[in-house]
Amino acid sequence: MPLPATPPLTVDAVITDPARGVVLIRRGHPPFAGSWALPGGFVEIGETCEAACAREAGEETGLDIVPVKLLGVYSDRARDPRGHTVSVVYLCRVAGGRLAGGDDAAEARWFVDRAGVELAFDHARVLADAGFATPPPTQG
Repeated sequence: MPLPATPPLTVDAVITDPARGVVLIRRGHPPFAGSWALPGGFVEIGETCEAACAREAGEETGLDIVPVKLLGVYSDRARDPRGHTVSVVYLCRVAGGRLAGGDDAAEARWFVDRAGVELAFDHARVLADAGFATPPPTQG
C-alpha cells in the first residue's frame, strides 16, 4: 500500500531563560521576511523531531539547545502561507553556544518584552501556550 500524501513536518524551539526571556529570530527570507519567529524548520528524512529541533535552533541561533518538554503540535492548515505544515514545538534550554543569527535567520535576540513585536506564522499563539503572552498595552 503506498504512503498517503501528508503535510510537511516542521519543528519549532521555544528557548527560554528566566532572566533573558525567549529567543526569537528575524526571518531573512519569505514567507514573513523581516518578521520575528521562533527558531525552527523542516525535519529531514531519518531525523527525530528532537534532533531536528536542536539542529535547526543551532543553525539559526548559534546556541546549543536541549529540547526539555513537548509543548504541543500545531497543525492549522493556515499556519504557513506556503501550504499545510505540521509543527512539533518543544520547550528548550540552552546548553552552550553564543547567540547570533545564522542560516536563514537575519538576527537572533533574547526578548523579555515582546510588546509591538510582529510574529510570523502562529508563533504568538505558541508563545501564549508556553506562558509568554504579550502583556496588554499600558493605558496612558
